[in-house]
Amino acid sequence: VQLQASGGGLVQAGGSLRLSCAASGRTFSTYAVGWFRQAPGKERECVAGIFWSGGSTYYADSVRGRFTISTDNAKNTVYLQMDRVKPEDTAIYYCASAKSIVELIKTPPYWGRGTQVTVSS
Repeated sequence: VQLQASGGGLVQAGGSLRLSCAASGRTFSTYAVGWFRQAPGKERECVAGIFWSGGSTYYADSVRGRFTISTDNAKNTVYLQMDRVKPEDTAIYYCASAKSIVELIKTPPYWGRGTQVTVSS
């Protein structure tokens, strides 16, 4: 599975941004896909996850209610809609995939290159 994230950039606090992650190669509807982020000096964290087929979702407490993850199976693409962003959302965002939500949160085997998101105050 190859994953390619895009859509990062500079946004003002309170604004919105949408990240995209296109998947190629072997993809399975039963797999989970999600978004991680890592800010300078901080540990990497999983902020959202979903099954390619839809259904159950996972959100970190820090983004729940502000970020929305969704998939477009026809395009093999997963999105992260980021609303009401805060300066603390500034990080490099990565998409990743795994066989389950649990594995996704802990140690996903498939990673894409990151995209920088910067939120100005």
